[in-house]
Amino acid sequence: MEQNLSLEQIQNFKGKYPKQLWYLFFSEMWERFCFYGMRGMLVVFMVGQLGMNDRVANLQYGATQAWVYAFTFIGGLFADKILGLRKSLFWGGILMIIGSVILSIDPKNFFFIGIGFTIVGTGFFKPNISSMVGQLYQDGDPRRDAGFSFFYMGVNLGALIGGYICIAVAEGSMWQSMVPEHLRWNVGFGFAAIVMIISLLTFTQTQKKLGTIGISPLLDIETSKRKRLEILTYVGSLLIIPVIIIMVANTVYTDYFMMLIGPASILYLLYEMKNFSATENKKLFAALIFIIFSIFFWAFFEQSGGSLSLFAVNNLNNTILGVSLSPNGVNNSANSFFVIGFAALVGLVWLWMAKRKIEPNTVIKFGLAFLFLAAGFWIFYYTKFFAGADGRTSLGLFTFGWFIITFGELCLSPIGMSAMTKLSPLKTQAVIMGMWFLASAYGQYFAGLLGANIAEASEHATNLEKLNVYADGYKQLGVYALIAGIILIAISPLVKKLMQEVK
Repeated sequence: MEQNLSLEQIQNFKGKYPKQLWYLFFSEMWERFCFYGMRGMLVVFMVGQLGMNDRVANLQYGATQAWVYAFTFIGGLFADKILGLRKSLFWGGILMIIGSVILSIDPKNFFFIGIGFTIVGTGFFKPNISSMVGQLYQDGDPRRDAGFSFFYMGVNLGALIGGYICIAVAEGSMWQSMVPEHLRWNVGFGFAAIVMIISLLTFTQTQKKLGTIGISPLLDIETSKRKRLEILTYVGSLLIIPVIIIMVANTVYTDYFMMLIGPASILYLLYEMKNFSATENKKLFAALIFIIFSIFFWAFFEQSGGSLSLFAVNNLNNTILGVSLSPNGVNNSANSFFVIGFAALVGLVWLWMAKRKIEPNTVIKFGLAFLFLAAGFWIFYYTKFFAGADGRTSLGLFTFGWFIITFGELCLSPIGMSAMTKLSPLKTQAVIMGMWFLASAYGQYFAGLLGANIAEASEHATNLEKLNVYADGYKQLGVYALIAGIILIAISPLVKKLMQEVK
């Protein structure tokens, strides 16, 4: 029977993808609908419904998203040491459902409470499903990058649907006649709860086909002791939620936390490294280089949920080729649309190049990611030259900017997740994956700071002046991305040596 499959049987699959990848694909797809649907609503909701100014909303967005990703490190740690990947994922999903339901009931009064549950839940869910994908492959399997690219397409399918529908319904540009105006935001957040239930049901019905992947790491100890540790983890994660709520609502606490969590995670990794060989530790140092550079990538990329959301609302028209669309819905979902169209193609290109021994190594791919990112932000800058007197510019050109950036993301994010699983020893994979997402937390945090600076510079400006300030800010980010890409390509021989046989 399928539930009795051994790990070796799962990893010795025929064809391009293991069939278990499909199950994880759909669970992740619905979870990302929930996450990106909520992400697209945050800044606009805080400005329009909670009365925050643009600067404060950007800082609040950065803090909220930083906590979401920072908690993935903690979730990965508890999955590695106590719960196992499967139980951690399920518990995280339950907390995300609770948070989404709270927000759908009364988003104005319960905003930070709902966000608190969602943050902790995502921390337990997100890093562990990615780790399970990595364990579907044997070490050195050249199909791994293509598998992560395909999995990443599932991430973006959920992000596309949720990223557009939730904000479009909430702001009233979609289903106006079906959803009463006073309930639009409730319905937007309610979608997130519904799809998260679907995600969990998908996982619970298919996990038996995963063999031993993701089971408890404590099966060799007494059952009562294992249960006690698991219960303490559940209770502890509930008790931390009020603390998270307070720290998210007061961004100065987030500043303190970000000063501590990064150095603490590196110290913990150094502590773990004493148990590994010199060869394994060199690979872990290579992983750290990728993690550090990814911070800069996400700091620029994640303007999408912050400053670019406000840019879309204030400075973009609402038509592409004569079709009326929600500008912020497009901003929140265009990238995902392009990933769906091109992720599998890019994955197949890597396979084609690998067969001919001309595939660029992971470091070069990361460098290319920054070059694409730089080009996309320069396109955002050039939208200023197509603006009318009202300060609104081309939604089509803006969307083309996301088209270019998408190729940068495809050179970094799925490749990065794959690299983390290849460069880290099995018993610390979830922690390394957590650190990968912790880098995203820093990216989100710095994205909020960058967005706040742009917003502050445009305060009390006319809409046309605001357009110029935002566009000039994006030009500067493009310059920084270009520099980072050049540096990565320059140091690629050194990093390649650290990676050793890993390509």
